[in-house]
Amino acid sequence: MRDDSSTAEAFARLAQELHGEHGVTETVEAVLQFALSAVGCGYAGLVLAGGSGILRTAAATDPLIELSDQLQLDTGVGPAYAMIADGAEFLLVPDSCQEIRWPAWSTGIAQLGLRSVLTVRLAVNGGTLGVLQLFDRRPHAFQPADEEVAYVLAQHASVAVASAQDQASLWQAADAHKLVGQAQGILMERLGIDGRQAFGVLRRYSQEHSVRLHEVALLLTETRRLPVDSLVTQ
Repeated sequence: MRDDSSTAEAFARLAQELHGEHGVTETVEAVLQFALSAVGCGYAGLVLAGGSGILRTAAATDPLIELSDQLQLDTGVGPAYAMIADGAEFLLVPDSCQEIRWPAWSTGIAQLGLRSVLTVRLAVNGGTLGVLQLFDRRPHAFQPADEEVAYVLAQHASVAVASAQDQASLWQAADAHKLVGQAQGILMERLGIDGRQAFGVLRRYSQEHSVRLHEVALLLTETRRLPVDSLVTQ
């Protein structure tokens, strides 16, 4: 994709498509499919950065890329980890057979048949949300124009993925709140206590057993059992 007008139109369509997606996985998959056609690479993947800096695969267009992600996880080195460490916007590996920055990683990548790698950081709120990774079996497959398209794509992906994560968190919070309410109802009926006391039972069990409150509620709603007698009398 090289024509400016067609590129702009394609990104406009992508923005509309991403607006219609709701889940994180679905959003990432839409980004990756766009990358394959827009950049013309053989494979694409996206990893998200966890709170401890550990990467996890959000989606990939081929199981081969999941092996590539696992290789970075196993060795602890590679372009994605390097980008998280130094905050670089781009990292290009023209030929994995000649890459010397991360020998353990580059050797493994070359053995997988992945010769060219272009990674672009997904930035949000001054931090790194994840890394978009583009691969090809040809050495020197990526040109400066590909980097420009990948950069713009990463900006769209950052906003869309962050929004999808926020929405997922809201859904999870709503589900957890609903679950706790159901558990309170069970305790109120079984023990003849009010809502405040029922919540106190759940909270004490959560604290004393180091189990999250919504997990306690899930246990109670699924099994209808919880050793609460001693807690109620405390």
